[in-house]
Amino acid sequence: MGVKINIASYLQPFTNSTAVIEVKANTVGEGISQLVKQFPDIGKMLLDMNGKLHSYVGIYVNSEDAYPESLAKPVKDGDELHILYIISGG
Repeated sequence: MGVKINIASYLQPFTNSTAVIEVKANTVGEGISQLVKQFPDIGKMLLDMNGKLHSYVGIYVNSEDAYPESLAKPVKDGDELHILYIISGG
């Protein structure tokens, strides 16, 4: 068992149409790193040049916002991550 990463439909073109990826990770950042290792093209969609999440990317762990810890937030076997774009406007 590991951590499941649920990929939103608009990001699935970067994961060969895969909707759920299972990884071994102790933090959200480790999970994202494993995801990017498997599917390098998704990296530019999630992370900036310094390896930090783009400001419009939201990570949820078991339906709870990972912010402000984001990449440092601990995860354990059986947890589910959801990667979403945060849309704002006015």
